[in-house]
Amino acid sequence: MKKTIAAMLCMIMVFALFVPAALAAGATDGDVCVVVGADLTQEQKESVYAYFGVPVGSVKELTVHIDEERACLGDRVPAEQIGSRSISCIYIRVRKAGEGIDVQTNNITWCTSEMYRNALITAGITDASVMITAPFAVSGTAALTGIYKAYEDVTGTALQEEAKDASTEELVVTGTLAETLGDEQATELINQLKLILDETKTMSDDEVRSEIVRIAEDLGYSLTDGQIEQILNLIRKWEKLDINELKKAVDDAIGTLQTINQVNQNVTSFGQKVRDFFSRIGDFFSGLFGGSKN
Repeated sequence: MKKTIAAMLCMIMVFALFVPAALAAGATDGDVCVVVGADLTQEQKESVYAYFGVPVGSVKELTVHIDEERACLGDRVPAEQIGSRSISCIYIRVRKAGEGIDVQTNNITWCTSEMYRNALITAGITDASVMITAPFAVSGTAALTGIYKAYEDVTGTALQEEAKDASTEELVVTGTLAETLGDEQATELINQLKLILDETKTMSDDEVRSEIVRIAEDLGYSLTDGQIEQILNLIRKWEKLDINELKKAVDDAIGTLQTINQVNQNVTSFGQKVRDFFSRIGDFFSGLFGGSKN
């Protein structure tokens, strides 16, 4: 009997190791949480819920205040960019294990969906559908505060402070780079840098700076000394996290992008064949009726 109980306990412990963190904490696929900026009017709040596609009061709602957003961003972002009101709103729905992160944005001017997605992975957020919006155009830098708050509440899992710090730093650095390089280019550079973290851990700061410059030049980008220092600081924060998970996320993103590109190429090729087919039909009828015109 004792052996049977011991075996059952072992099975339970082994099973628990393979349960995703979000689900193990009590969240289930489909669990939803909304975080609303504290300074929204009732009309603005209703418009936000309309974008999320859920009625007001139908899901759990939290509130985020400007002081929380400022505390999260620290001195990374100028005060005028953060503003004096909490406006950004968040919707999070837990997804099945392995489905990954999906991000949609609306009225967000400074941060792209891919920037958020990469930053959330760095924070340790997995398998979630996220929508970020505001009743009017805002930069979106403060939205991470609401995302962290919603995710921790709906999953019952506290994200590591170091991971949240690195995630916030990543979003700000990527957004800053995008101002001069472009959105896609900045994201590409950041992702490429994540792939060399195994090497940078044993490098001096000067060696890492050289690697940053080399990778940027290989991609055709030129960086200022200030940008290089920002990236160096970010890399040092990444190194304190699970490097393998960060690299895996980049590999998965590259694989997904390649699949999308292949699908687009196939669709384009098929569309061209359809156009050619109808063009030939048009030529046939044009010749047929044109020949009898005289």
